Amino acid sequence: MTLDRITPRRTRVGLVAGGLGAYWPQFPALLPQLEASARRVAERLSGMDCEVVDAGFVSDAQEGAAAAEKLRVAGCDLIVGFLTTYLTSSMLAPVAQRSGAPVLLLNLQPTEAMDHESFDTGAWLAYCGACPLPEMANAFRRVGVEFRSVSGYLEDERAWTRIERWIKAAGVRAALRHGRHGLLGHLYPGMMDVSTDPTLVSGQLGGHVEILEIDDLRVRVEKVTDDETAARVALAREVFTVDESVVDEDFAWGARVSVALDRLVEDFSLDSLAYYHRGLDGETHERVGAGFILGASLLTARGIPAVGEYELRTSLAMLVMDRLGAGGSFTELQALNFRDDVVEMGHDGPAHLGISARKPLLRGLGVYHGKRGWGVSVEFDVKHGPVTLCGLGQRRDGTFSLIASEGTVVPGPLLRIGNTTSRVDFGCDPGEWTDAWSASGIAHHWALGTGHRVAELSAVADLLGLELTVVNP
Repeated sequence: MTLDRITPRRTRVGLVAGGLGAYWPQFPALLPQLEASARRVAERLSGMDCEVVDAGFVSDAQEGAAAAEKLRVAGCDLIVGFLTTYLTSSMLAPVAQRSGAPVLLLNLQPTEAMDHESFDTGAWLAYCGACPLPEMANAFRRVGVEFRSVSGYLEDERAWTRIERWIKAAGVRAALRHGRHGLLGHLYPGMMDVSTDPTLVSGQLGGHVEILEIDDLRVRVEKVTDDETAARVALAREVFTVDESVVDEDFAWGARVSVALDRLVEDFSLDSLAYYHRGLDGETHERVGAGFILGASLLTARGIPAVGEYELRTSLAMLVMDRLGAGGSFTELQALNFRDDVVEMGHDGPAHLGISARKPLLRGLGVYHGKRGWGVSVEFDVKHGPVTLCGLGQRRDGTFSLIASEGTVVPGPLLRIGNTTSRVDFGCDPGEWTDAWSASGIAHHWALGTGHRVAELSAVADLLGLELTVVNP
């Protein structure tokens, strides 16, 4: 048995390259050179795990309009306009206006610099992609189209690193716009900061929020067979180190709920899930609510973030981090360590198993602190090294923002209480960092992912039209 990740929808990138047709009869060698550069750009883009819809090479406004229609019909997540030489803004403005997708302009000349001694006018024009960039910028602003640009040369890895950020950001935007986000149960009583209007999610980020009841899961739990439960227990034994505190009956219950969670996600085509149900005195709904942790962790590791405490915004932040390749685990502050200058953070319940520093531990708990029920819980720390915190904040007027901070997970003593816990060094006094982080507008939950990702999150925020707040040491 294996824990296979889902295959997310591939990012669809529309590509159009162009130059001024008046040049072709004047300089016969120019167009073939520029078309070869356009093929190279298409090749590099295709290597970024995206689907490239190539609208070809345009030489005048009429061809630009035809390319615009092709890319409009394709439903692209990002439009890339390759400025191979000078071209008029009328050739690309229709592409930008009609697609409705974010626009990235590329100015990639053939090499680092011209050979000034040998170049004639035709050779120079192949290096002239910078010339129309200000024109495009001005025209796009005047027609109300947002854009961003990357300038460099064809094999400039610095430029391609920036281009890849935009491709990944377009994938995140698409995951949110096409996503279906489950919201099961009800708000944890009193948590005013995590309360989120589902309409604001659809309005600002796109996608659909599916409102679910605890009974949607209960009925599926009741249909899980003993053989399916045993198979899930066997899978869990492969994925986790099972602590001696785990009670067989509780392990089997968590496995049964896990199978039902998979069916819930499949039946409602969910890309993320936030849940909470209180229950009472060990009745069925309480047991179902307490049985989420194993299955939610397995779902999160497969690329379907599942979080407790009805934390819709954090499930979305985790989705952002997962699609950036950072994992993204459910996290809150736990304690400050002024002796080692680290902030200890994590959460009880579900976690992203894919970014664990070691084989995750499954621990049995007779009580879930602050919640009803009992059962099995997940324990680990995130891989040691650079990490990024990412949260989706909400302002007084209802608008969302991205909030981030970069740090480093370092080794050291951890609690053994069935929680994820990581020791994060932000390079400053942990108290000062905590004050700055709390003042940013963050709620008390966020996603913790691997790698320093602020540059990528900056691109994500740009494409989503959100402000990004970075809390630095």
